[in-house]
Amino acid sequence: MNPAHIVALLALCLPTLALADAVSPEGQWRSIDDETGKPKGVVEVRIEEGELSGRLLRLIEPSEPDPVCKACEGERKDQPIEGMVILWGLSGSGADWDDGKVLDPESGKVYDASVTVIDGGARLELRGYMGVSWLGRTQVWERIDTAAP
Repeated sequence: MNPAHIVALLALCLPTLALADAVSPEGQWRSIDDETGKPKGVVEVRIEEGELSGRLLRLIEPSEPDPVCKACEGERKDQPIEGMVILWGLSGSGADWDDGKVLDPESGKVYDASVTVIDGGARLELRGYMGVSWLGRTQVWERIDTAAP
């Protein structure tokens, strides 16, 4: 292969690589209440060993100082909500991840979960459901620019 072909091949691949980074769910997200439309918290989403998970870093305007998960069961019962893993076990790649779980810290309920990165990486659709994906609800989170102050 001559150098001109290599340059042309790289030129074709670079936009694809940039798009792959843009659709990754990894990063910090502002969770938005699907009923009120107001921001609720900041969640850090990571992929470790092929599994997607999310930790609630902080609540925005909590109803009480240092809230704990009163309604949770098991190891999460009465534990601080800030710092808690609320999304776990998702498998997938690129923009689409599913077969995981999501915790609603307000109710203590755990739901099946899937996430899809949308709008070129600017937003994340989180679907929580019980058993069948069409029976549930969706929240849309906004990506936080971690480079911003």
